Amino acid sequence: MTVHAYTSFSYAYLNRARVLAASLREQHPDWVLWAVLTDREPEGFAFDLDAEDFDRMVTAEDLFGDDTARWLFGHDVVEACTAVKARALQHILAEPGASKIVYLDPDIAVFNPLDPLIEILDDHSIALTPHQITPDPGAEKRAVLDNEITSLSHGAYNLGFLAVRNDGEAHRFAAWWAERLQDWCHDRRDIGVFVDQKWCDLVPCFFDNVKIIRDPGYNVASWNLSQRTLAFDPEGTARVNGAKLRFYHFTKLGALGDLMTARYAGDNAEIYELWWWYRHRIDAATDPAIPQGWWYYGAFDNGRKIPKSVRELYREREDLRSTFVQPFKVDDGFFGWLADHDYL
Repeated sequence: MTVHAYTSFSYAYLNRARVLAASLREQHPDWVLWAVLTDREPEGFAFDLDAEDFDRMVTAEDLFGDDTARWLFGHDVVEACTAVKARALQHILAEPGASKIVYLDPDIAVFNPLDPLIEILDDHSIALTPHQITPDPGAEKRAVLDNEITSLSHGAYNLGFLAVRNDGEAHRFAAWWAERLQDWCHDRRDIGVFVDQKWCDLVPCFFDNVKIIRDPGYNVASWNLSQRTLAFDPEGTARVNGAKLRFYHFTKLGALGDLMTARYAGDNAEIYELWWWYRHRIDAATDPAIPQGWWYYGAFDNGRKIPKSVRELYREREDLRSTFVQPFKVDDGFFGWLADHDYL
């Protein structure tokens, strides 16, 4: 019986996925690592699985078959790469010998063994991590706004992590999640939906044997730094509030990530050291043949970028989806229809 782990990304995030895979491989060389790709290679780049730390790969086309183009067209890159997670989970659950499955976002790195998590799955079917495990003081209004109120909008649990045991309850969860993400994996906070994540607020309501992991060493990120402190013990082990740092979520690499880190890490110098390490690892894992921000499905086949409003129009109108079944292809007619009706 084997532990399988997977992550979902486009080629623009391959550098991050490589850092994740290398960190996982270092801690758990016996795990089976999956790359879930919702993208196609840019010209001049070839993805060679044998040269990566991943063992297996599955694509959106593998998961959605003949309906892939029509389904994908209604999603932006974030929506698409999160929406495939549930079908990928079902795919891996069907693998012979896959006893436990762990999902980690590509912008995560693992720093200590995840053995306690695997032990949790001996007794639980599903494991989640909350964005926060300790409330911010009410007087800290900015922290309450950034952390707790944001969780009310985006979801109580961070779906950069998910783990399941391969049992009936996990299969039931995966089937429900896949059904919801098929039609409702969108950034629609106006109706209470935030991609794949907000749905999982309902997991403890709908399913049994759910473990909410409140260990401060899991899923450390800007949204909980106000209540977590990183330090290294005399043996050099990274610890958060005394617990071993299991994995850090390096969300929003760049100016926004820097801003939120500075706001809540304060004088915790070890956090900045960790970011320094991560940036250097990302630089080393970056392939110059991949254009910055590349996503094959971000444009029509003539290179014209697809506006989000056009994606929303397509997914909301069944007549368009039934008429134009290859919407990315200009010769399918949808591009011309959009131009004729002043949508482009």
